[in-house]
Amino acid sequence: HLKEQINENHNVFLVSYSKLDALKITELRRTLKNAKAQMYVSKNRIAKLVLKDLEKEGLVGKVSDQSAFVWSNSDSVEVSKILVEFAKTEETVTVQGGVLEGRVITEDEVKKLSDLPSKDVLFAMLLGTIQAPLTRLAGALNAKSRDLLSILKQLSEKKGGN
Repeated sequence: HLKEQINENHNVFLVSYSKLDALKITELRRTLKNAKAQMYVSKNRIAKLVLKDLEKEGLVGKVSDQSAFVWSNSDSVEVSKILVEFAKTEETVTVQGGVLEGRVITEDEVKKLSDLPSKDVLFAMLLGTIQAPLTRLAGALNAKSRDLLSILKQLSEKKGGN
């Protein structure tokens, strides 16, 4: 199950936790579920074997006493934000790293990923960038057509006045 999920999901994060009560774990799972992500607790021996088998040796040494995998095919930025924020509020939780699009990433890279804007914000920024020149063009065309109409009206009045 673990091997399939790591292979099938674009975003996999390794989280270590200790002395975290069931209520906090449930809270994290619920938050992750809302972001279309899942949390899976695995036995360390199995996790290490799977990571070695998948050639993700960079994560093998980070599997600790209590480790969990979080995976998702949705927005990796959103999931990383949830994990990093949760780790800030819970001292016993650390994001150890992960696998992003098949590449092992470090804890620092996960933190950098969490600082990026979400897909929705990036999409809005892109639309704004595309829309701004079009709006200016439309305004310029409207101004030129008003100028043309004004000139035609003045010509018409001149001819009508003769």
